[in-house]
Amino acid sequence: MTDNSDIIIVGSGPAGLIAAEMLAKAGHRVSIHERLASPARKFLMAGRGGLNLTHGEDMAAFLPRYGPARAALEPALAAFPPEALRQWAEDLGQKTFVGSSGRVFPEGFKASPLLRAWLGRLAGLGVTLHSRHLWTGWDEDGALTFTGPDGATLRRRPAATLLALGGASWPRLGSDGGWVPLLRKRGIDITPLVAANSGVEIAWSPFFRDKFAGEPLKRIALTVGSEKTRGEAMITAQGLEGGAVYALSRPIRDFIALQGQAKLRIDLKPDLTQGAVAAALRAPRGSHSLANHLRKTLKLPPAAISLLREASGAHGPSEPEALARLIKQVPLIATGQSGLERAISTAGGIALSALDEGYMLRDHPGLFAAGEMLDWEAPTGGYLLQACFATGVAAAKGIDAWLASRP
Repeated sequence: MTDNSDIIIVGSGPAGLIAAEMLAKAGHRVSIHERLASPARKFLMAGRGGLNLTHGEDMAAFLPRYGPARAALEPALAAFPPEALRQWAEDLGQKTFVGSSGRVFPEGFKASPLLRAWLGRLAGLGVTLHSRHLWTGWDEDGALTFTGPDGATLRRRPAATLLALGGASWPRLGSDGGWVPLLRKRGIDITPLVAANSGVEIAWSPFFRDKFAGEPLKRIALTVGSEKTRGEAMITAQGLEGGAVYALSRPIRDFIALQGQAKLRIDLKPDLTQGAVAAALRAPRGSHSLANHLRKTLKLPPAAISLLREASGAHGPSEPEALARLIKQVPLIATGQSGLERAISTAGGIALSALDEGYMLRDHPGLFAAGEMLDWEAPTGGYLLQACFATGVAAAKGIDAWLASRP
């Protein structure tokens, strides 16, 4: 098969597809090579529960979500902010809205209508998609090599290459981190890939695990070290999952790496002070059991009440002040995190310092990278997709400028 593209993009996730669109609009011949049979598999999976495209908060609150990578990502996010992503979706016929939590969704909630319209636009721009093309690196002459659908080795030598291969979470959807040894072989600085936005492992008692796995803990606050977040969590047989846990993946991971465990504190009533909780508990209990007293005075659900016993033992405190302290700081020990196969996203990847301002590898002219394969992480809530789109746009601009500067 002949490929006369000026630019080859390896990977068909959001970063690769948006870069292809921008480059084709700029007049370049672009082809995308994807190892699976169809594009954007993880993007489609993300939309199964409602496609959270981005977040509606202002940039002053938005940018800190990227932690240590903020400074490196800020130019791309400023050039393609949430408003630009929403306008792009609406130009594809998918109106968006801001939910009560500030998250931004298409009105239809699904990813598939958006992807269909997007692929139609790309085809209209002349972008070609080669499915079942596994990228295998470079040959001795520096040409890109692929294994095609029939097992034959294909060689391509474009003017520029964009790698948008994703991280290593949910590997069955296409991003398995297989690119790491290929890039390390060329001397590119790669931070090890680890799970981000992942659940934590907690050694529940058999009773608690069997009775409450699958139950939510709503409207809680979670603290790890000096970092705190509010949200929800889900009790699992292995430990805890959910937005509040995912938002603290980085400090949890750091504590486990340094100390072998992470000490979590859950505030079951974050809207009340400890004094207000104690005052409510001083209400006459009468003949009610402690569990019923907690349910009536503080509206704690059975899972939260049982969590208090799980954390403090069968004979935990019943005196109002001591019980209030426990409710505001339920201690739990996380001994590990869920693996990459269950993580929502990946931390680690190509060191951001290895890229120039146009997302080109400094020591490899003509080779660019974007998306989740770069070393950054962010919590769920639209921040992940926003940065994938923004870095894809930034890389497309970088490729266009670099090609224009060449003789």
